[in-house]
Amino acid sequence: MRNTLETRLGLFFAVALVAGLLVLEMVGSFDFLRSGVPVSAHFRNVQDLNTGDPVKMGGKMIGRVGAITLTDQQVEVVMKLTDAASVRTDSQATIRFAGLLGQNYVDLSFGSPGAPVVEPGTVLASVAQPDFGTLMAKLENVASGIENLTQSFSGDQIQNLLGPVTDLIRDNSPRISAILENVQDVSGRLAEGGGTLGRLIEDDTLYRVAVNTVTNFDTAALEVRAALTDARVVLGRLRDGEGTLGKLTSDDTLYQEVTVGATNLREILEKINQGHGTVGAVINDDTLYKNVRLSLQKIDKATESLEDQGPLSAIGIAIGTLF
Repeated sequence: MRNTLETRLGLFFAVALVAGLLVLEMVGSFDFLRSGVPVSAHFRNVQDLNTGDPVKMGGKMIGRVGAITLTDQQVEVVMKLTDAASVRTDSQATIRFAGLLGQNYVDLSFGSPGAPVVEPGTVLASVAQPDFGTLMAKLENVASGIENLTQSFSGDQIQNLLGPVTDLIRDNSPRISAILENVQDVSGRLAEGGGTLGRLIEDDTLYRVAVNTVTNFDTAALEVRAALTDARVVLGRLRDGEGTLGKLTSDDTLYQEVTVGATNLREILEKINQGHGTVGAVINDDTLYKNVRLSLQKIDKATESLEDQGPLSAIGIAIGTLF
């Protein structure tokens, strides 16, 4: 190959073109040499977003805007993500601007950790963000309102507002002076410790009493806590079956004995009611009652007959009975 001027110029432009492409690729203006995951989002207003603007997540650039097209009364923004491992299907896209004169970019939220990672063709949800013109219009409205407010307070209007207050102070200046003197007098007495409030301020007796009361409350709380601890120990011993009460609560021997005794007593009472045995016969049969009554009647008649006879006759009857 001949070393001509045309050859050298061609080589120079080829090297310059390759170097320029490499520089642009390193800077990030072109992504056609890099692989990425294309995803999209739809907006009502892209706010001067351009192709090649960065796509960020948490402030880190993870891709660039690949294409911006109008579709179905919305603007479709196709993003080419070179780092899509952290982008989830429920991530949201928002168009933001870095400062007043900064470049617009697409900000992606992190999404939920349990959501799947985006795949090529995934459509992300978008969040509308007010543009700079809307913000300036709102600021202009606020400035206009402040200006109208300041204009409304002219000298005459301020005089009309403050005039009655000035007249009220001028007409009641003696009373206001007396009130101020009374306030000064009261504050002086308080400073000297006069009256109840003065003593409360100067004397710390109430403070000491309050401290003692709180201390007593603390002591009582400690005693109550100790009593609760002892009660917990006693309940634990009862639960473990220690002592008489513990055995009564945990062992059913006494219950069984009482049950057997009650059963036996019921059987005895049933037998007595049925007339079994001596006690049953005494309770249910009135023969013994009749015999006792007859004997008492005979004794009564015998005593009457003894009363009718004299003492000697009674002795003779007794001796005759004995012998």
